Amino acid sequence: MQKKILVTGGCGFVGTNLVPKLIEQGADVKVLDNFTKGSPSNLKNIDAEIIEGDIRDINTVQRALNGVDTVIHLAAYGSVIESIKDPFENFDINVRGTLVVLQACINSNVQKIVFSSTGGALIGNAIPPVNENSIPKPISPYGASKLCCEAYCNAFANSYELHTVMLRFANVYGPYSADKLGASTAFIKNIMSDTPIKIYGDGTATRDYLYVQDLCKGIHMLVEQDLPPATTLHIASGIETSVIDLANLIIETSGKKEHEIQHLPLRRGEVTRNFASYDLAKEVLGFSPSVSLREGITKTWDWFSRNFPKI
Repeated sequence: MQKKILVTGGCGFVGTNLVPKLIEQGADVKVLDNFTKGSPSNLKNIDAEIIEGDIRDINTVQRALNGVDTVIHLAAYGSVIESIKDPFENFDINVRGTLVVLQACINSNVQKIVFSSTGGALIGNAIPPVNENSIPKPISPYGASKLCCEAYCNAFANSYELHTVMLRFANVYGPYSADKLGASTAFIKNIMSDTPIKIYGDGTATRDYLYVQDLCKGIHMLVEQDLPPATTLHIASGIETSVIDLANLIIETSGKKEHEIQHLPLRRGEVTRNFASYDLAKEVLGFSPSVSLREGITKTWDWFSRNFPKI
């Protein structure tokens, strides 16, 4: 049977890459987005129904869920630093918004919901590589909100028999990430605008960088397979990369080898080291990333160069 999927936040970075892939694989796709971090123009010429609305409005969500059997819940307030500035808005969008989506799924007899979580911010400063058995100790409101959402997903799976699955994303990068608040986007924009790259700390902080099409592959695998309700999986590269190495790779890719790097004081709420094991995702889904960081950064730089020749 053709899957009927609602993607919340589907006009944002990940959704813009994911929706065409789902349609290509035969799904009937709707998108619910309030357009604060994405534009419907990102999905122009794509055969998906786009609905403008906020995930915190249960009536809007339930209308969007009409005829839907699967939800991919991407909509979120996705910044560690912004969550520290305004933890209440972060909670309202991430936690209350997710609770509304979960309740609407129950009301609408949705079969499965895939929740987009996070690895590093949720688990905090644990010794990497982290995995599904790592003890969560978030150090930012953003990480705390995602942990709370995971708890609600687990509760709804057990209390209401809603088939929830939590995917903990690595640091995702790639095309259509112009509005994403992340290091790769910031560094590319710095180079294109001829402004210094700003690194908070000495650059030895590490992250797990995953190309967006590898993430989309993992999400699609999950949609297609029946895993036990309340399953949690890390979708990651499994490779630890320092921020300074990422900056230098982007500088090398740009061809502007003398581009300035500035070091600023560390920011609160950001973990010092993080990368994740995707062993469980490989075991139960057959997931393995296929795009190297160098190849992915080249593809991302090329996309920015075509779409933003002048910033």
